[in-house]
Amino acid sequence: MRPPSPSIPEREFIFTSLTQSLRLDGRQLLEMRKPTITFGEELGWVECSFGKTRVYAAVDAKMVKPPPERPYEGIITIHSEISPMASPEYEPGRTSEEEVTITRMLDKVLRRSDAVDKESLCVLAGQRVWHLRLTVHCLADAGNMLDCACLAGIVALKHFRRPEVEVVGDEVTVHPPTERAPLPLSLHHTPLCLTFAFFPESSSKTATSTSSTKTTTVLDPSLLESRLATGFLHVALNAQRELCVVQKAGGVPLTEDEILPLIKEVAVSRVRELDAIVESRLKEDWEQRKKFVEVR
Repeated sequence: MRPPSPSIPEREFIFTSLTQSLRLDGRQLLEMRKPTITFGEELGWVECSFGKTRVYAAVDAKMVKPPPERPYEGIITIHSEISPMASPEYEPGRTSEEEVTITRMLDKVLRRSDAVDKESLCVLAGQRVWHLRLTVHCLADAGNMLDCACLAGIVALKHFRRPEVEVVGDEVTVHPPTERAPLPLSLHHTPLCLTFAFFPESSSKTATSTSSTKTTTVLDPSLLESRLATGFLHVALNAQRELCVVQKAGGVPLTEDEILPLIKEVAVSRVRELDAIVESRLKEDWEQRKKFVEVR
């Protein structure tokens, strides 16, 4: 069941507040919610949250035979689903538009951008390669599930360890973690996604001249802001200022002079902050696991 649309007073209040650079949660227009990253007991189990938006990601690996057209590369598949408990508008067995958007962006950001070195997943050319399966579950929708899902996915890949493999001739031996320490995945870079939402300065749904319509831009929109926004800009890049994906959704027109400052001045700095948080949390988790192993 789709929830009712925001009422006219809600719409007028949000639009008026944004024109005064005010948001309901007290953030600045281009300020993100502070992410929270929690690791599970198993390597590759990660839960990320932006405010009340929560996403769980898990990575598992198995050895399979590669396709004949790519005998030297491993396989990466991404599966995402939105739990019905995330919001009343999501129903089990029915794929929503939001779920399709998240799945496509995850595929572009994490797989097509070559974040993982696929050749490093090859065990025996043409016979055995690793098949990585990334599963993303959206547990709570408080706005901007896409950025949270991308963050959870890349952190899960960085946190995951695959078993060490020994190859003698055509014989492949997989060593369990109790015998040999598992190995991290080989990553080329760490792409992170940011979402910008655009609002017209006028609360009317239709503008008389779309080419001259002025807009207000916010970063990391909340649930109510997402429902009232007239357009979105999804940007994925890494801390090295390398642009991976740019996707525009919605009917609001944007010029080059409006998009470039958002990428060069806002997205680059926010991605560097996110990357620092990710590396810090991974280091903390690894130190705790080493202490646990030493005590045990």
